[in-house]
Amino acid sequence: MVTGGAGFIGSALVRLLVQEISATVLNIDKLTYAAKLDSLAEVADHPHYALVEADVSDAPRMRALFREFQPDIVIHLAAESHVDRSIDGPAVFINTNVVGTFIMLEEALRFWRGLAGARRDAFRFHHVSTDEVFGSLAPSTLCAEMTRYDPSSPYAASKAASDHLVRAWHRTYKLPVVLSSCGNNYGPYQFPEKLIPLMILKALGGQSLPVYGTGEHVRDWLFVDDHARALWTIATRGTIGETYLVGGNEQKRNIDVVRSICQLVDAMQPRAGGPRENLITFVADRPGHDLRYAVDASRVRRELGWTPFESFETGLRRTVNWYLSRRDWWEPLLARVYCGERLGSLM
Repeated sequence: MVTGGAGFIGSALVRLLVQEISATVLNIDKLTYAAKLDSLAEVADHPHYALVEADVSDAPRMRALFREFQPDIVIHLAAESHVDRSIDGPAVFINTNVVGTFIMLEEALRFWRGLAGARRDAFRFHHVSTDEVFGSLAPSTLCAEMTRYDPSSPYAASKAASDHLVRAWHRTYKLPVVLSSCGNNYGPYQFPEKLIPLMILKALGGQSLPVYGTGEHVRDWLFVDDHARALWTIATRGTIGETYLVGGNEQKRNIDVVRSICQLVDAMQPRAGGPRENLITFVADRPGHDLRYAVDASRVRRELGWTPFESFETGLRRTVNWYLSRRDWWEPLLARVYCGERLGSLM
C-alpha cells in the first residue's frame, strides 16, 4: 500500500515496485493539483497495480481499503509538500500531513492487531518525512538521526508533528514502524513549482529566473529514482522503530544549481538572446527560509547497503533532457494548473 503514489516521489516508487520489484501495489492518492496520472502511464494497466482516489484523512475509507487490500507493507508518502504553499495556506497541510497520518496510523494499528503469525511479524508501516524538520544548519554540519527538531515553516512543522505521532504509535502501541527523512529530490515528473523544474522551464521559455535572496541557500540534492530505491530498502530491511536519513551528499547553493541549469539548457537548446544565466534575477527572500539543509546518510549506506547511482551532475543532465523532450507532460500543467507565479511571499 502506497499513499501519495501519484505524486512526484510516490510515482517513482510505484514504478519501481511494479516494474522492478514485481510487487502488487495499491496506490491511494487524493489526486490534488500536484498529482498527474501521466506519471504512472507505464504501469496503469499492469495487473498488479491499482489506483484508488481517496483522502488519507477519511477514516472509514482507509479502514475499508486496509480490509480489502490486506497489505504487508504500508509506505506513507501522502502529504502536502510545497513550503511556499504552506505559507499561503497552512490549514490543508495540517489536515493532510498531521490528521491524515493519524488516521493512517489508527487504521494500520487496527489492521495489524487483526493479523497473526508470520503476517503479523512481517508487517511494516514506513513513514516518509523530510530533512526540513531539523531546520537550518550551521555551515559544515550535517543533521543525523538524533538531531533536534527545529522546523521553520508550516510545512516542516506539520511533518515534524507527523513524525512524532509515528514514533508514539510505535512506543505506545508497538506498531512496527520505520521512518525516513530525505534531502531535496529532483528528476523527471516533478511538478514545476519546485526549484529545478521551474528554472528549467523558465530558462527554456527565455523568462526571468527568480532566485530568493542572494542564492546562498544550500540544499542536499537526491535523484528521485535513488530515493525510491532507498524507500524500498528501508521498508523491507530497516530496523523497527528506527529512522534513516537519505541524501545524495550533493550539497549545492541555489545560485549554483540555477547556473548549472542555464548551462545545460544553453548546450541542449541554444538561445539567440545569449546565455540564459543573464536571465537570473534576485528577489526578496521568502519568510522563514532556512539557509542550509544537509543530511548524514551514512547509516542507511552502512547498515542497509544503499547508495545512490546518480551524481548531481548526471542526474541534473538527465532531468534537463527529460523536460526538454517531454513538453506533452508539462505544457498542460503550465496552461491549466500553475503558470510559474510566485507563492508564499505574504504580499
